Amino acid sequence: MTKDTAEEWRGWRAATQAALYGPGGFYRRPEGPAGHFRTSVHASPLFAEAVARLLCRVDEALGRPARLDFVDMAAGRGELVTGVLAALPADVLPRVRACAVELADRPSGLDDRVEWLPEAPRGRTGLLFANEWLDNVPLDVAEVDEDGVPRTVLVRQDGTERLGDPVGGDEADWLARWWPLPGEEGLRAEIGLPRDEAWAGAVAALDRGLAVAVDYAHTRETRPLFGTLTGFRAGRETAPVPDGKHDVTAHVALDACAARSAALAGRQGRVLRQRDALRALGIVGSRPPLALASAQPAAYVRALASAGEAAELTAPGGLGDFGWLLQPVGTADPLDVTDKPENTDAPETPV
Repeated sequence: MTKDTAEEWRGWRAATQAALYGPGGFYRRPEGPAGHFRTSVHASPLFAEAVARLLCRVDEALGRPARLDFVDMAAGRGELVTGVLAALPADVLPRVRACAVELADRPSGLDDRVEWLPEAPRGRTGLLFANEWLDNVPLDVAEVDEDGVPRTVLVRQDGTERLGDPVGGDEADWLARWWPLPGEEGLRAEIGLPRDEAWAGAVAALDRGLAVAVDYAHTRETRPLFGTLTGFRAGRETAPVPDGKHDVTAHVALDACAARSAALAGRQGRVLRQRDALRALGIVGSRPPLALASAQPAAYVRALASAGEAAELTAPGGLGDFGWLLQPVGTADPLDVTDKPENTDAPETPV
């Protein structure tokens, strides 16, 4: 093998792993993810309040155990876990043990009550919440060649691509089941098998409770013809470049993840749109009554700002279209059918 093929050309999975999580990688940079893009956590403290309410519902479903765990997967710099602890009621907080899972170093000033780990701990009872984690689990990309054969896409550090060997083995089986490619040259797919495995591993961390994955998502019926692989840097979407200076991300086949976790947990999970999940948790974007403006002007301004933030979190075509995969483990689903609006199908329009 020549130096060119051995050292420069790699599949997107290996290239992304090095670019995001290797020494000096994107997610180890001091500014953290918030320095480059805005998630629901950064959009409004209402998101952490909703997660805190969900944790309380899990607590009730579990019969109020002596210890209640909250595991924040892909914790960034601890923004979500900090907000959740601040929002919990006084009768629940003393029993909560919070854990942030992140490869980057523990940020200075983080609450001492938060355990900081590089991978999900085992044997926990409570809520595991993964906000925009799976979209950054590296995966390989397939593209159909001129003969109608799906091949692995190889990439250099500068983002230049070429086609490699035909996709085979478990990855070919995954494509056939979850993202079948017609034999038309140039069509692409992201092979989500590593994400299925990562999510199954996260679910396995729970002895009892609820695991939730929140992400950009699509279903088998709505897979995009040319994939979703993209990049972000300094708040702007860019071409995907695995150089350690850009985020590299792709939407998640949450239906495939759900099938894998259901087999592990012994019961079916489900996928909601974010707007339905948040509304079931009391986050709505309705304006406060105008009468409040004259009676209590300051309260009206606060309520109006809160309504605007809630509207952003639940907006169709935006954050509201994110998918929430809920996988109960050894307990009832804390967002039961009486809590949710009628439209709780999987996301049809990727964000």
